[in-house]
Amino acid sequence: MTVPGPIFTPEVAVTVILILLVPFAVAGISLINAGLGRSRSAAHTMLASLCIFAVAAGVYLVCGFAWQGYIGAPARVIVAAGKEWNWLGRAPFFLRGMDFDGAPISLAACLQIFSVGFAALIPLGGGLERWKLSAACASTALFAGCTYPLFAHWVWGGGWLAQLGVNAGMGHGLVDAGGSGAIQAVGGLTALSIAWILGPRRGKYSLEGMPTAIPGHSAILILSGCFFTLLGWLGLNSAGAILFTGASPTRVLLISINTTLAASTALLTAVCITRFRFGRPDVSISANGWVGGLVASSASCAFVTPFEAIVIGVIAGALVTYSVEWFELHCGVDDPGGAVSVHAMGGIWGLLAVAFFAHFPAPVVNVAAGTLRPDAALDANQWLAQIVGIATLIGFVLPLTYALNLALNRFWPLRVVAEGERQGLDLYELGAGAYPEFVTHTEEFTQLR
Repeated sequence: MTVPGPIFTPEVAVTVILILLVPFAVAGISLINAGLGRSRSAAHTMLASLCIFAVAAGVYLVCGFAWQGYIGAPARVIVAAGKEWNWLGRAPFFLRGMDFDGAPISLAACLQIFSVGFAALIPLGGGLERWKLSAACASTALFAGCTYPLFAHWVWGGGWLAQLGVNAGMGHGLVDAGGSGAIQAVGGLTALSIAWILGPRRGKYSLEGMPTAIPGHSAILILSGCFFTLLGWLGLNSAGAILFTGASPTRVLLISINTTLAASTALLTAVCITRFRFGRPDVSISANGWVGGLVASSASCAFVTPFEAIVIGVIAGALVTYSVEWFELHCGVDDPGGAVSVHAMGGIWGLLAVAFFAHFPAPVVNVAAGTLRPDAALDANQWLAQIVGIATLIGFVLPLTYALNLALNRFWPLRVVAEGERQGLDLYELGAGAYPEFVTHTEEFTQLR
């Protein structure tokens, strides 16, 4: 699987530094999830975050990257309508044969080990306070070994979604620089599957079916996590744009500005909406708006102007704010971490924003398709590729991840028993609480179904 690459140059050094920022996003999401849950499950949430990241990285090392692959690596191809469509990588397992010399494939492997761990953490937000640790690890193995590398290959590994431009004349093929779809939407749709299978928390819905507010226990953890996510996203968006869309390292400044502006305006939008609707800003929704802006910025971060990044952030902030209520009230989805609204809805909007706002420099190197596309007029059909990508997420990835977790639930129940949920996962699964010197909240005043 050795692919010739450059000697360790300053550009490679910049990319390595950017990749090493990505774990800050992992830390940020972990802190946000812990803060949005109740205190009696905080330690469990943090340990689960570490275990999920570890399992995801290990499984991805074994087989995930082999199936995701990279441009120039071996792949399985289907011939349809006289065109070759790449659908699955077939590189050696355990990264065998790879030279870690700064070549693009080795940089991509490093970035993707962090990215798959990040994506695998997103479903934890939808399953807070009721998802068993062992079951979460088993679900993560399916995610890192099947769901994630399959879609990531289609987008970043030379797969058929990237080839839509070359084979079907759809712009430059699906463009997703930092992973609005490949990381965020895939993780968010998996969170939706987990929330559906687990069902709502005890006491979340009244006897009449109305949702009850169960606030998170620590606004400090939530808001601290927001700062970490920004730092990690700067690395994720920049490294992804360089490795998967052929963006020049000189565009890191523009990417950083766009990423920051999208998050900032999404936060302010959520603050304003909750202030107008409830009389005071809501911390948890505002924080989710911040992350939603980061999510939405990823796909187009290297190809929009700062003003367009502001528009993307405003729409993302409003979308997250209203979709949290919509999923909870009208769909019966108990999503304590807001993972579905932030990552699935925000990621889908991020993919769609490429069609509305992205300006591709000519000539454009579609790295994922391995083809030079010098015709800027091809941008007119870019929306078709983005729509096909979104349809694939909703029509294929969501049923796939739901079916895998539903099958797992048949012989390895995902949800903790009622007594464990009543005690809190810290005591039931770990034997000690995160805050042993304080009295944690109980369900004494909660009306149960």
